[in-house]
Amino acid sequence: MRAPETRLQQVMDRFEQVEARLGATADSDEIVKLSKEHAELKPVAEKARALKAARAELDDLTAMIEEGGDPEMVALAQDERAALKKKMPELEREMSLLLLPKDKDDEANAMLEIRAGTGGDEAALFAGDLYEMYRRYAEIQGWKFELVSASEGEVGGYKEVIASISGAGVFGRLKFESGVHRVQRVPATESQGRVHTSAATVAILPEPEDIDIVVNMEDVRVDTMRASGAGGQHVNKTDSAVRMTHIPSGIVVLCQEKSQHQNRARAMQLLKTKLYEKEREEKDAARADARKSQVGSGDRSEKIRTYNFPENRVSDHRIKLTLYKLQDILAGNSLDEVIGALIAEDEAARLASLEDA
Repeated sequence: MRAPETRLQQVMDRFEQVEARLGATADSDEIVKLSKEHAELKPVAEKARALKAARAELDDLTAMIEEGGDPEMVALAQDERAALKKKMPELEREMSLLLLPKDKDDEANAMLEIRAGTGGDEAALFAGDLYEMYRRYAEIQGWKFELVSASEGEVGGYKEVIASISGAGVFGRLKFESGVHRVQRVPATESQGRVHTSAATVAILPEPEDIDIVVNMEDVRVDTMRASGAGGQHVNKTDSAVRMTHIPSGIVVLCQEKSQHQNRARAMQLLKTKLYEKEREEKDAARADARKSQVGSGDRSEKIRTYNFPENRVSDHRIKLTLYKLQDILAGNSLDEVIGALIAEDEAARLASLEDA
């Protein structure tokens, strides 16, 4: 797998241009922009230099062997060349991965939405389990996890819950979690000991810091109401909850935490996030063929994973991965094994599609 020479040189040339410009400019806005590009290009440029050096060394060793001379030196060169040849495929693969087209939102923060699906109270409890799984996973990753809005279930869990997750590379790490998650277990309310199947829908939405979405407030209806908890219990006695309806798109967002002022600001941010995601979906639909090689489209109707409690099993249906460590995964500890496998499969598929092109 040989990384394209032209692309390698382009990256190295651009990296050197950015470095030179960073040392010359005094414009603060340009410095911020160039620093961001520098951080993105640096690992690619460093890997490109390492690969270029390895290739040059391989050529030198080959030339030394072909020239002959001292038998001991030739034997040493042959050993070094053999060792280097073993390392080259992995270097090539790492370089190819770095050169893959990037999703510009991979480094963005993300909005997590979980909605209980079929299964009534059990689905709400499962939605609560998923919420805790992602909260713990975020904690392990060192990300900030903040509850935005919640509608609690009658016996626990959530009918719907929204959280904001911020940190390095959040969306890129979590984007394959969107879809239908299914649980198979015996509910606490089941007297016959029968296994029930319930489901919850997870959506991971990118939340870039600079969302380029302008919302015309004439297109938005804003309603205030009392925030409510499980069973209609009022959390407070003031009209602090805010619901915004974007009339042209039909998108509705509800925030019912904290103060009304904070809820208004958060609801507007959430509305922009959803409008941004709508734009992403439309662009993805327009280039659907290019997405066939990817692990998943992020379609929220796609059944992606099953959590089977009697068998202590978690199965991801997209990559045929099965792990018998359900409790560890729900605790957030082993979730990275699933996420890592999904990312690796996506990278492999995109590399293959580039080679076939």
